[in-house]
Amino acid sequence: MDTLLIITILIVFFALAFDFINGFHDTANAIATAVSTKALKPRHAIIMAAVMNFVGAMTFTGVAKTITKDIVDPFTLPNGSYVIMAALLAAIIWNLLTWYYGIPSSSSHALIGSIAGAAIAAAGFAGIKWGGFMKILQALIFSPLIAFVIGFIVYSIFKVVFKNNNLTKTNQKFRTIQIATAALQSYTHGTNDAQKAMGIITMALIANGYASSTDIALWVQFSCALAMGLGTSVGGWKIIKTVGGKIMKIRPVNGVAADLTGAFIIFGATVIHMPVSTTHVISSSILGVGSAHRVKGVKWGTAKRMIITWFITIPISATLAGLLYLLINFLF
Repeated sequence: MDTLLIITILIVFFALAFDFINGFHDTANAIATAVSTKALKPRHAIIMAAVMNFVGAMTFTGVAKTITKDIVDPFTLPNGSYVIMAALLAAIIWNLLTWYYGIPSSSSHALIGSIAGAAIAAAGFAGIKWGGFMKILQALIFSPLIAFVIGFIVYSIFKVVFKNNNLTKTNQKFRTIQIATAALQSYTHGTNDAQKAMGIITMALIANGYASSTDIALWVQFSCALAMGLGTSVGGWKIIKTVGGKIMKIRPVNGVAADLTGAFIIFGATVIHMPVSTTHVISSSILGVGSAHRVKGVKWGTAKRMIITWFITIPISATLAGLLYLLINFLF
C-alpha cells in the first residue's frame, strides 16, 4: 500500500471522526430547547435528531462543493494531504476542548479557520481563494445576526397573536408543536453541517489524484451522514445544558419561535450553498427570542462567553492548524 493511499485513508478516517464529533457537539443545539421544555425526553430527542440529521445529510451536496473549491484550490494546493490532515486535527482538537468545557463554539468556524491556517502555512496568503473565503466568512458572521433579528420578530408576533390565550393551555399546545420544530431543525442541521466533512474528503481525493471533479461521491455522502447520525446518538449533554438553560429560561412557545428561526436560516443557507454555524444561528435565535420576551430574563453573562468564543475560534484554529502543518511537514 503506497504512502499516498495511506494518507488518504487517514484523512477519510479523521474527516468522519470530525463529523462524528460534530454530531454530539453541534447537534445538541438542535434539540436543546425541546429537551429543556420537556417536549421530548432526552433519549427520544437524540434518536429523532440522529435520524433527521442522517436524512438531511443525504439530501444536499451544494455546501460540500463550496468547502471543496471556494477556500483553496485542491487541484493546485501544495502538500494538499498535509494541509487537510492538519486542518482536520486542529478542528477536532478545538471541538473537543470546547465540548469538554460545555461551550457552544462553532465546528464550522473551527474547520474553515483550520483550512485557511494550514493553507497559509503551506503556500502563504496566495494559497487562499480570498473571494470565496470572504463570502463564506460573511455568511458565518451575518447569519447569527439575522437569526437574532428574526427570532426577535417571530416571538414578538407570537406575543401579539396569543396575548389573550390561557398561558398553560398555550404552552401545552406549543410543547406538542415543538416536537415537529425540533425535528425540522435537526433535519436542516444535517443539510448543512454534515456536508463540511464531505467537502474535506472530496478535497483530499482531488489533491491526491483519486478524483477529478468537485462532485460528491455517493459513498462520501453516505459515510458522512452515517458518522454524524452516530455522533448525534451519543448526545452532547454539556452543550444541551448551556443552550437549553443557561441563556434564558425557555418555555415551549419560546422554543418553537427559536426552532423555526434557526431552521429557516440554516436551510436558507443550505439552498444557496453557504456553510453557516448551526451553533451560532440557534444560540442567536434563542437570544433574539429571549430579548423579545424579556431582556432582563436573558443571561447575558453566558451570551458574552459564547460571543467571545465565536470571535476567537477562527484565529485560534487557524494558528493551531498552521503549527500542525509545519509539524507534519517536518516529520514526513
